Amino acid sequence: MFMIFVTVSGWPFERLIKKMDDIGSKTREKVVMQIGDTKYTPKHAEYFRFTSTGRIEELNRKARIIVSHGGAGCIIRALRLKKPLIVVPRYKKFGEHVNDHQLDLTVVLEGDGKITAVYDIDNLEVAIKSAIRGSKTENKKNGLVEYIKGYIEGLDDKYEHSNGK
Repeated sequence: MFMIFVTVSGWPFERLIKKMDDIGSKTREKVVMQIGDTKYTPKHAEYFRFTSTGRIEELNRKARIIVSHGGAGCIIRALRLKKPLIVVPRYKKFGEHVNDHQLDLTVVLEGDGKITAVYDIDNLEVAIKSAIRGSKTENKKNGLVEYIKGYIEGLDDKYEHSNGK
């Protein structure tokens, strides 16, 4: 089974966790959420509040898709793994943070093509479906490339044997 990993670090992020719980009730993907101090308790997803850095790294590696708040640490961790990353920035206007620095970072990274940004939480489900389709396409491409490489290597071996090498 594939997994979507959601991470919000420490600050509460009710808007994201509620929306991901709703999406978790509709998807075949396993949803695992690190919810920090969020008060809402997910009903359709596995969740925990805090854990070790090692476990966060493991969940990031296992995930097909990562959904994160706009925190630099979480974003950097996901980008290093070259995983599809959807970023939902916290907004000052919703009382989710003291300023809009997460929005600023999200805009820059989206402009560089590094992430998929979701500025309106109602667009999150569409972004996830798109990332899932992209992930499946990438897996098929990688499988085809590996098949072709293996076939060519097999031809090279046959050529070497037929020429007495």
